[in-house]
Amino acid sequence: MKGLLLISGGIDSPVAGHLMIKEEFEIFPVHFSSSSIVGNEPEEKSIAACKKLGLDKILIADISDFLKEIAEKCNRRYYFVLMKRAMHKIAEKIANEKNFDFIVTGENLGQVSSQTLQNILVIDKAVNIPVIRPLIAFDKMEIVDLAKKIETYEISKGPEMCDVLGPKHPSTQAKEENILEEENKIDFANFLKNIEISEIKLN
Repeated sequence: MKGLLLISGGIDSPVAGHLMIKEEFEIFPVHFSSSSIVGNEPEEKSIAACKKLGLDKILIADISDFLKEIAEKCNRRYYFVLMKRAMHKIAEKIANEKNFDFIVTGENLGQVSSQTLQNILVIDKAVNIPVIRPLIAFDKMEIVDLAKKIETYEISKGPEMCDVLGPKHPSTQAKEENILEEENKIDFANFLKNIEISEIKLN
């Protein structure tokens, strides 16, 4: 079976990818870039982590304009849930086009606001494809220790960039009806139709 790995510039997602590769799943990474907001560092870290994992290609999807639209038009309390749902929808589109069976993320329960059980359930309802979270019950130090062991920690360490447009006090208990109401404020269907996704060879 084949999985699409949502890889960021952070510590967690390369570790999740490693665990899936270890179990002999075929993994293909996709990075959601917001370069016009935070610069290219997260993309560069993601590419370096993929090389360390032995992956030979990565997809880059630029969602900068869409994140700005969420921040401008939607209730900022729901920013992270809306962002994650958008990423999952884009990933599902890619997976359907490339015949992947599931999505893989580096999320673990309760580490940040979008990873409460309630918010994870709402995020998962955005798609029909299975979402696999191999780190779901790990604590942060377990993830850091494993990242060091597989030599992705030095690549991935540093400040997270995904919260630049996020609120100071994000919602931790989002309800699906509220999220759907917020999504009606943005033209996601048009964005999904026109998003540009580039493939980069890593060897």
